[in-house]
Amino acid sequence: LPLAKLLMFPMKNYSLLFIFAIACFSALSQQKMTPELLWQLGRVSAVGLTNDAKSVVYRVNNPSIKENKGSSVYYAMPVTGGNAVIVKNADSLVKSKALSPDGKFEIVEKNVKVKKVTGKDFYPDLEKSNVRIYESLGYRHWDTWEDGEYSHLFVCPAGSKEDGKDIMSGEPYDCPFNVPSDGDEDYTWSADGKSILYVAKKKFGTDYMLSTNTDIYAYDLATGVTTNLTEGRVGYDKNPAFSAQGVLAWLSMKSDGYEADKNDIIVKTPAGNLNLTAQWDETVNSFTWSSDGKKIYFNAPVDGTVQLFEVDYPGLTKKMPVVQQITKGDFDVSGMVGQSGNTMVVTRTDMNHATELYTVSLTDGSMAKLTVVNDAIYDKIGMSKVERRFVKTTDNKQMLVWVIYPPDFNPAKKYPTLLVCQGGPQSALTQSYSFRWNYQLMAANGYVVVAPNRRGMPGHGVAWNEEISKDHGGQAIQDLLSAIDDVAKEPYVDKTKLAAVGASYGGYSVFQLAGVHNNRFKTFIAHDGIYNTESMYGTTEELFFVNWDYGGAYWEKSNKVAMKAYNEFNPSKLVDKWNTPILIIQGGKDYRVPDGQAFEAFQAAQLRGIKSKLLFFPEENHWILTAQNAQVWQREFYKWLDETLK
Repeated sequence: LPLAKLLMFPMKNYSLLFIFAIACFSALSQQKMTPELLWQLGRVSAVGLTNDAKSVVYRVNNPSIKENKGSSVYYAMPVTGGNAVIVKNADSLVKSKALSPDGKFEIVEKNVKVKKVTGKDFYPDLEKSNVRIYESLGYRHWDTWEDGEYSHLFVCPAGSKEDGKDIMSGEPYDCPFNVPSDGDEDYTWSADGKSILYVAKKKFGTDYMLSTNTDIYAYDLATGVTTNLTEGRVGYDKNPAFSAQGVLAWLSMKSDGYEADKNDIIVKTPAGNLNLTAQWDETVNSFTWSSDGKKIYFNAPVDGTVQLFEVDYPGLTKKMPVVQQITKGDFDVSGMVGQSGNTMVVTRTDMNHATELYTVSLTDGSMAKLTVVNDAIYDKIGMSKVERRFVKTTDNKQMLVWVIYPPDFNPAKKYPTLLVCQGGPQSALTQSYSFRWNYQLMAANGYVVVAPNRRGMPGHGVAWNEEISKDHGGQAIQDLLSAIDDVAKEPYVDKTKLAAVGASYGGYSVFQLAGVHNNRFKTFIAHDGIYNTESMYGTTEELFFVNWDYGGAYWEKSNKVAMKAYNEFNPSKLVDKWNTPILIIQGGKDYRVPDGQAFEAFQAAQLRGIKSKLLFFPEENHWILTAQNAQVWQREFYKWLDETLK
């Protein structure tokens, strides 16, 4: 208030005025999430339970923008809650999967040169040559060029990583399996310690890139004989794990070439393999045995979240396994750490909170928070309201759409609105927390965020998940349009300021929408998206994906399904209809969606006179992983939206 008017207030009103001023100041001073603040969050990951199952050991990685890397601190905390203590010897507190049951031996991963690839491999006298020579596909994978070295497993005396036996000697195959997310879940000791089980795709070159047929092999330490335990199962077979009672279970997909097939839990019994989740209409993420061996606990996407489930193991009885959901709520149970009595320690996220550790009562599903690594930051910022909304699709089905609102949302105002196109294409859009595609950050920048669970996402039944295959530009794209059209009816949405953004299949979605959106959107952002399905087929590495999802090769002119993928569902064929500004982002080491896709799209946009920008990260892959590159990504993302949308 002006001083003259302030002096007119009676003295008794000064206290009320002071309280009002403090309240206004608090509201104004409340922080919002920023790219810099996002990078200050501690990143929590579990190591495991201690050997007595009374404490949980976990790591907090603290990234540094200045140093362009992170540093980690390890902690231990009682499962019942309490104070965390820093530990220096985290590995010694949790039994390693690599250690044999009797503690005498351990499994060690080492790279072994098996194939000749470089010029000097073939011609030792030409040591300064810089050339790679290939005779089949598989010359690069994800973000790495094939150099003739393969990750092999060695059996060594405990504590000695030098003297050991290569149990995959001479084989041009990898274990752990050669994808970014695989690790020690690809191998385990048998319960009696007499053999090692490991996962490998025992195909090479072109055959390797056409198939998803991984198998689980058992290496007998005494005889040196390797046995295929999943012979005849032609899809992914992964994650072997024994119960404490010595029963083997693993995750299995039935179809070769289909990487997003239904993931089931298979148990090996004397009477044959038993599928515990065959009758359950969803797909499993990961699992762990109960301590008594009578159940298996697992997490899986359901209804736009990831929850904890259990399924009975009936043993030798003919009782039908029963799946039951343990947790419920608008959050993700993103991982299971371990069981302690009637309690399961898990990791949990939601769209407003990064990973923290929780306990789950296995009796009633109630949850208690263990770690509070980021509470001090979250307590200072405004949280976004996250709301479920159900939208009718063009084929009269109900689709879940997450709507995320700015922290200071005022329904009387109008807001620019972002349609987030999820990747995958068969990846769940749940209550996860990303350090790049962060809905909390988008909303904090003043945007209403619309995140549809469009066709092709697990968690809504197997059929819903499968419907995107061979139909990338069809119903899924219509689902995205249905979502934004429905939310745009709200008075708080500024229909003149709509944007579509996405990565991977989401980037493809943006390119496709640019040709069919009929002027709905004012701007686009596409990261690592497929622009030209023909050149994608000609340059991507894991050909099983495009063979399955496109229906075949672009030269199969009589294949009507494939021709739809290379014509109607090919964004490059619709570029003559592009008329909207577009930011194109690409990683130079992305060999799944190679950089030519971005270059083609940017070149087309520039030559057509469309406002466009190319953001190219030569050393990044399908993701942006380093601190300063991530900051550039965020700043350019919001700079583009400020320029073209607000």
